[in-house]
Amino acid sequence: MLPLTRVEQFTRRHLRHNVIVNLADGGFFGLALGFASFGTILPLFVASMTDSATLIGLVPAIHAAGWLLPQLFTANYIARLRRYKRTVLLMTIHERIPFLGFAIVALLLPRIGPQAGLLITFLLLTWQGLGGGFTANAWTSMISKIMPPEYRGTFFGTQAAVANLFISVAAVGAGYLLDWYNAPLNFMYCFLIATLFFTISWFALALTREPTDYDKVIEEKPSPFWQGAARILKGNSNFRWFLAARFLSQFATMGFSFYIIYALRRFNADAVVLGYLTATLTITQTAANVGMGWLGDRFGHRAMLILGAAAAMLSSLLAWFAQSLAWFFPVFVLAALANVSIWTNGMTMSTTFSNETERPFYIGLAQTLTAPATMLAPLLGGWIADTLGFTSTFGLSALLSAAMVAILFFLVKDPRNIPTKDRQA
Repeated sequence: MLPLTRVEQFTRRHLRHNVIVNLADGGFFGLALGFASFGTILPLFVASMTDSATLIGLVPAIHAAGWLLPQLFTANYIARLRRYKRTVLLMTIHERIPFLGFAIVALLLPRIGPQAGLLITFLLLTWQGLGGGFTANAWTSMISKIMPPEYRGTFFGTQAAVANLFISVAAVGAGYLLDWYNAPLNFMYCFLIATLFFTISWFALALTREPTDYDKVIEEKPSPFWQGAARILKGNSNFRWFLAARFLSQFATMGFSFYIIYALRRFNADAVVLGYLTATLTITQTAANVGMGWLGDRFGHRAMLILGAAAAMLSSLLAWFAQSLAWFFPVFVLAALANVSIWTNGMTMSTTFSNETERPFYIGLAQTLTAPATMLAPLLGGWIADTLGFTSTFGLSALLSAAMVAILFFLVKDPRNIPTKDRQA
């Protein structure tokens, strides 16, 4: 076994501290998101200003696109940093401060009117999404640096679990606020509380201890980012197949968004049952984040991705052939396992294909090249559901999940089992 480098010695010495402060960051970030969720609170805020389903549906789409698209374009800059923390702290301000802007819009909405309110809100949403995207590569690189490889998946999973748990708690509080106060003041209070928790989260993140990597080799005249990306895509067939599976995963899970609507229309599910189904999804994801992250560190994240793809296939098949509402509880459990696999294990695996210098390029490629599928999959799934029915969407999702299983099983190798000198082949 090779001796530990100075960076590795530092990260192991400060591991406990970094785990604590970054879990605190995730927890308070989750509390903030619970009061300003992209899936509920912000769409409701937009819905208070317009009846357009298209505009309402753009809220999570803008967030997802903004988070994914910039990551490859920042790779060249991130790859040249010896410390990531300063960049992370500066960039993440841009994904947090827009929530104060949402609060101001809500306060002034009676004066400025819905048209101006919508315009400003979507400008803020774009700013927030891009802020997250410009932060993401540096943050993932920093966490990958301060967490030893054998603990990386466990940490990502645990942080996601903590965030999910706090999101659930905060969502209940947000519901009471929306009920107690009239619009738009209820939204203003939600966004102000979110801003407070985002600020606390930022200070927790700022306590991260990151070593300066003086041994890192940095090119004096770096090639343009697209040349580095092209070199990786051309030279690493294993990573190309990983990207293909990651791209396909968005279409393999496109039916998940329609489970609630199908249960409501096909089986007349009431609000209580829908609440239990949502709780099943949240609880399973919280537990699975920790479990699948830990299992990925022990047995390989590729194995967890295969398990997640198989879970997506079974979830879609059960939804397709469901005979009663009871079928949807295992449907949601399997969907949760698939979601966690794609997020936690997929993100962790993307950090294992290379060394410290090239890692930002791999992270950027894994995220940015997935962005088109993230935006197209819901549109395709919705179009199929409108024209051919929900079961057709579920059937196609099951078929594409099977294709994802085949790619991961037969064509993708666990990069941790490949000697470093051979990883570019």
